[in-house]
Amino acid sequence: MNWYVAKIVFRIVSGDGSHDAQFDEQLRLISADDDQQAFEKANKIGCDNQDKFVNNQDQPVQWQFIDVAEINQLNDLTDGTELYYQIHEAPDADLYVAWAHHKSALLGAKSYQGSN
Repeated sequence: MNWYVAKIVFRIVSGDGSHDAQFDEQLRLISADDDQQAFEKANKIGCDNQDKFVNNQDQPVQWQFIDVAEINQLNDLTDGTELYYQIHEAPDADLYVAWAHHKSALLGAKSYQGSN
């Protein structure tokens, strides 16, 4: 068996859908014999996780499975193994760095609160 990371994409539609398009990109860990089996398993996960419900504003919400966008085999499952990466180009480097520091600070604060 091999391990894979699959990116599964869903579209989120609320109410009549007259809002900016929302997509949920999920990274899922998949155990499979080969790339094809990993793709098939990820596709099944996507289909099985479609959902429809009514939110707290009494509007229908749908999670529509779009597709499996990526399958990446993991060569090693050890501490610190890279699971996924994405290169991001930003028009304002300082703003992007500030955003990364802000996200990190929020994680650090959450971790600190959980240890008390």
